[in-house]
Amino acid sequence: MTTLTIIWIALPFFLGFMIYLIPRLDRYLALGVAIISAAYAFMLFAEPSPLNLTLLDNFGVTLEADRLSGFFILTNALVTTAVICYCWPTAKTAFFYAQTIILHGSVNATFVCADFISLYVALEVLSIAAFLLIAYPRTERSIWVGLRYLFVSNTVMLFYLVGVALVYEKHYSFHFSGLKDAAPEALALILLGLLTKAGIFVSGLWLPLTHSESESPVSALMSGVVVKAAVFPMVRCALIYPEVDPIIRIFGVGTALLGVFYAVFEKDSKRMLAFHTVSQLGFILAAPEVGGFYALTHGLVKAALFLIAGVLPSRNLKELKQIPIDSKLWLALVIASFSISGFPLLAGFGAKVLTMKNLLPWQVIGMNLAAVGTAISFAKLIFLPPGGEEKKLHSGFWLGVILLLGGLIAANGVYYEAYSLANTVKPLITIAIGWLAYFLVFQRLVIYLPRFLEQFEHLIGVMSLILIVLLWMVWT
Repeated sequence: MTTLTIIWIALPFFLGFMIYLIPRLDRYLALGVAIISAAYAFMLFAEPSPLNLTLLDNFGVTLEADRLSGFFILTNALVTTAVICYCWPTAKTAFFYAQTIILHGSVNATFVCADFISLYVALEVLSIAAFLLIAYPRTERSIWVGLRYLFVSNTVMLFYLVGVALVYEKHYSFHFSGLKDAAPEALALILLGLLTKAGIFVSGLWLPLTHSESESPVSALMSGVVVKAAVFPMVRCALIYPEVDPIIRIFGVGTALLGVFYAVFEKDSKRMLAFHTVSQLGFILAAPEVGGFYALTHGLVKAALFLIAGVLPSRNLKELKQIPIDSKLWLALVIASFSISGFPLLAGFGAKVLTMKNLLPWQVIGMNLAAVGTAISFAKLIFLPPGGEEKKLHSGFWLGVILLLGGLIAANGVYYEAYSLANTVKPLITIAIGWLAYFLVFQRLVIYLPRFLEQFEHLIGVMSLILIVLLWMVWT
């Protein structure tokens, strides 16, 4: 298993460069890498004990792969496969597929890293590949959005590196275990880097513009898996150290409420989905014990929704109310929206039930409000009018969407214990309250929330404020 793991980590990078030598095989190589990742994830589920691997002692690479890693790796595999299927009939170049494979490999690496330096390298490679995919259309707008993402990412990783240096100063090791007795400012600096990189709370407000302005397949990758590369190590640390767990849970509740607050009032479909990514990442952090399953369901849903949003006749939700949508497209939109709202018979239901059962008492009110806000947000998509003229979409689109929605149905069996009367009734009541609030109140509201916190010149300042908050939380 050790040799297989090393080959699995190195393979995407090797084949990513091979694509430039054999461009005719770009799609096949990319698809093969994603399928191999899915197979590796299922192997982790079958392993009775976690895989631990240390290379080059304290100064080198430490890997840990277990069931938690398996959920995140499977998410990456399925979303990447769907995106490749979506792009298959299009004119995407070998460069696009090469960067997609490299992005896929670097995201996978973050899911098995157990030391801060290896994690840093994986996150930086991820950032470069993501930037190149965001800027792929080569328009002024896409290049600016990509550079904005890269600048924020690189800046915050400097904070992260200072924290890592403080951990090493204490233990002469970069392993995650060094966080336990390190200086409080080390924990604060490392968490600031990961929170911002993941798009969590106010310091992550770079995310809505970046995800909404990218091409649909890139948005699907960004919201489906890329942001989870920084969420995973926070979940891992919360499970290892009881001292870190409350901080992660606080930010989980905060970002769940912040994201859904913006999503409820957003009138642009892709921006609404992007804000909802912020919110759903909060659900993962609010209950780290079951964050892997929630990450899987969210990744599948969000990738499907971004792919569908890219072919809708308009991004403006007000305009979409007046334009009947192709019935098949509408049905796919409704299935994905039902899952993320927590409707039974889809994986989102089990993930929400499992998350709610693992909350601490002080989290319950906030997360239930976030769940109601989710139902309000996606009522805007569920109640769009169907029955429009049939839209001719290429086969790759339907193959990708069917794969993602099929995954939601199949993953519904992961937590079949959720199907008790009490567990089923509560989500239905939550959804009903959300739909009622949408029709009676929010459908008629026209409120435009300020975007000044998303402006480039304010992003770094917000990071500084979050660092002060983190230092206060760690010291107290």
